[in-house]
Amino acid sequence: MSGPTTAENPWPVRTVARKIADWVSRLGEVWVEGQIAQLTRRPGTRTAFLVLRDPAADVSLTVSCPIDLLAPSLADGARVVVRARPELYLTRGSFSLRASEIRHVGVGELLARLERLKRILATEGLFAPERKKRLPFLPGCIGLITGRASAAERDVRENAIARWPAVEFAIENVAVQGVLAVPAIVEALQRLDHRAEVDVIVLARGGGSVEDLLPFSDEALCRAVAACRTPVVSAIGHEQDTPLVDLVADLRCSTPTDAGKRLVPAVAEEQARIGELRGRARRAVSVMLDAQSQRFTALLARPVLADPYQLVGRRAEEIVALTARSERCLAHRLDAAATDLLHTRSRVRALSPAATLQRGYAIVQGMDGAVLRRAADVAAGTSLRLRLADGILSATTVEADA
Repeated sequence: MSGPTTAENPWPVRTVARKIADWVSRLGEVWVEGQIAQLTRRPGTRTAFLVLRDPAADVSLTVSCPIDLLAPSLADGARVVVRARPELYLTRGSFSLRASEIRHVGVGELLARLERLKRILATEGLFAPERKKRLPFLPGCIGLITGRASAAERDVRENAIARWPAVEFAIENVAVQGVLAVPAIVEALQRLDHRAEVDVIVLARGGGSVEDLLPFSDEALCRAVAACRTPVVSAIGHEQDTPLVDLVADLRCSTPTDAGKRLVPAVAEEQARIGELRGRARRAVSVMLDAQSQRFTALLARPVLADPYQLVGRRAEEIVALTARSERCLAHRLDAAATDLLHTRSRVRALSPAATLQRGYAIVQGMDGAVLRRAADVAAGTSLRLRLADGILSATTVEADA
């Protein structure tokens, strides 16, 4: 059947299933990497079935293969690379992979892949010290991601509470190994990162093999830790274990016990430090007060403060003396000025024409007011004015002798 389908001309289920199967078969064989979530060997059959799960996502596929392809060492949780052909079973409408080759990914190959991923993340700057966030001095609430009822959870809680009993925990119990570990840890990390009361997040797990710790070197988890706004502390395995999340986290602790000790300060140590600081402050204040007291005593011993009125009295005496001196100076100047004025009046009077007139002299003037000095200048019968000391006389010349 061909052509578009309509409500009046629908395709049968078998046709749709066959067309989809044809499209799937065109893909051909592919290489697929994943982790075995469930391996089933059926007795009496030559076919084995396994569920292949993506290590970083909740996605899985069913794989069937001849039982001869399965190595005895393969078990649940193993990492494998499968060469398979996609198939769609028409009768059930189910999709699966038919494997023709299965290769177990050994520890050496895993370590090589981790080294390549480490170089990639380092190039992107996820390990750079400048991007790491500072942990709070005293977190009010600690987010803890760990396995349920695990020794790591107990070590972190007991050591933190022993150092600071008031600390609180927001605990997310998730799978810390296996195919479900990475998505579960990432979801828990995101939940805690969105909680405003959580001040720091701890990833804690006990020791284990390289395969057991693989989830903590997963690229998706490393990027999720780098994207967190809340500081993240990594406490995975033992001292010698270094998964990639240790390099991305803001602080790496060698063990969960070490994390519990480094997350919060010790009450006894802080109380001792506070006592020491109080003592230092008290001594510093005492020294400062003693110095100021001595300075105040020295200031009080000065004459100006011992007898403040002495300075005022001395200044008053100086004012009185200066006033008397100014009065004497002014009187002397006034006397000298009066004497100079008398002498000047005497000289002026001695030189004045009025003084000459007082001695009996007269000034002869014509009627026009001109002063006559020679007799020849006056004719007989000329009217004259005689200016005396106490008045003026009019006269007429009778005779003029030159």
